Amino acid sequence: MIDRDAVRSNAKYLRNVRPVDPEEIHEYVEGTPHPAVVRETLREEAYDLRLREREDGTFVPVSDDPAPRPGWTPDTFPDTYAFAVEDLLVERYGANWHRGESGDRLRGVIRRLKEDYYRGNPVEYDETAALGYAIYHLPDYYAAIGYVLDDLAERDRLPRTLRVLDVGAGAGGPALGLHDYLPEDAVVDYHAVEPSAAADVLDRVLGETGRNFRTTIHRETAEGFDPESVADGEGIDLVVFANVLSELDDPEAVAARYLDAVADDGSFLALAPADRNTSIGLREVERALAPADSAVSVYAPTLRLWPGEAPSDRGWSFDRRSDIEAPAFQRRLDEAGEADDPDGETDESGRTPGDGTFRNETVQFSYFVLRPDGARRTDVRADPDRHAKMAETERHVTNRIDLLAVKLSRDLTDGDDANPLFKIGDGSEAVEHYAVSTVRDSLNEALLLADYGEVVAFENVLCLWNDDEGAYNLVVDGETLVERVA
Repeated sequence: MIDRDAVRSNAKYLRNVRPVDPEEIHEYVEGTPHPAVVRETLREEAYDLRLREREDGTFVPVSDDPAPRPGWTPDTFPDTYAFAVEDLLVERYGANWHRGESGDRLRGVIRRLKEDYYRGNPVEYDETAALGYAIYHLPDYYAAIGYVLDDLAERDRLPRTLRVLDVGAGAGGPALGLHDYLPEDAVVDYHAVEPSAAADVLDRVLGETGRNFRTTIHRETAEGFDPESVADGEGIDLVVFANVLSELDDPEAVAARYLDAVADDGSFLALAPADRNTSIGLREVERALAPADSAVSVYAPTLRLWPGEAPSDRGWSFDRRSDIEAPAFQRRLDEAGEADDPDGETDESGRTPGDGTFRNETVQFSYFVLRPDGARRTDVRADPDRHAKMAETERHVTNRIDLLAVKLSRDLTDGDDANPLFKIGDGSEAVEHYAVSTVRDSLNEALLLADYGEVVAFENVLCLWNDDEGAYNLVVDGETLVERVA
């Protein structure tokens, strides 16, 4: 048993003098343990010591600067991870895993997973289901997490030294995205909670991460795991619930327990598919965790622009980013399906094997980020002397008004001759509000140019009631001014 206190004290002393070298300090530890043992101990203590390991095996202090935005726009899933997934498939089913009986099983399980998610059925992951899930979802979840992390990094809310608890980590898409999003000099103490067979896939792909991304997998349920065992009395810097809330019997209660374990200056991040039921369910959890009178803030994207207010509309809001190219393992499974069964069954979207049924290139997701410290992505508030409140829009129907709002969608039309339509909110709405652009000019094109989650100010916008949709339409025309506030 190595004297950890001695290793720590030597490291603390040397870190301010020169790189910490296990070959040097092992001589000052009782029993003179092998340098390799000292090195492993330093790796285990790296987060607490704020040290990162260099390629030469020495350790140096981690910068106190927060993690920067890396310009996250992935268009492919990294080959290193793709090869790890395919190695697993070859080990389990052989070189022709995508053909014959094994290919049929994998395509069948992906169909069932898609159908179960669509219908809100319980999902269980045996080995085949876990591999099918990895084939279909690793790339898009890998991409999605980085876009959410952008919201934190742009306001210096993502530390370089990071303790992460990934609840329901699945096959590892968000974990790999987090790893690649962070700079090379970051130090991460990563913990995954995953009870299913997906943990085996997760374990394999995490083996491709760097030396300063130290990983631990807890094969327990979200309900049974104690987040305080990871918090270590200081709280967790980042708790992630990615694509798991909809699978819990009581998501609000479970999420609340993990939110309590977040550090005072940490973040709670939830991510879900953009489909209607799952997305609305995610928003219900958000509102339960951060009611109007809560000290916990909604950091992004559904900012509360009116103090003391909280929305109660349906809450279906999602972002969409550039597609990510289908990796080789998706293409193989898809194309082999057509070769094995050219007259195969169509899926729920009417597609047959070989025409993209088993390729998932769309990056579309719902999310929220909460902060115990009350921080918000944009620290701007509506002015009651200037802005109309969406909770009171009924008073303003057929009138022109000024208001402050968050843009909560991309264009919701098909783009063919339709007026661009965007969901908006101000955190007080009980009914959906949509901004529709009927005239584009230099004074109002900010509505079209603003990013998802941005705050925009409307002046002289026409308020109408859409009886067919049961929603309010804010008509942006030639008499309307729109500005990007933040």
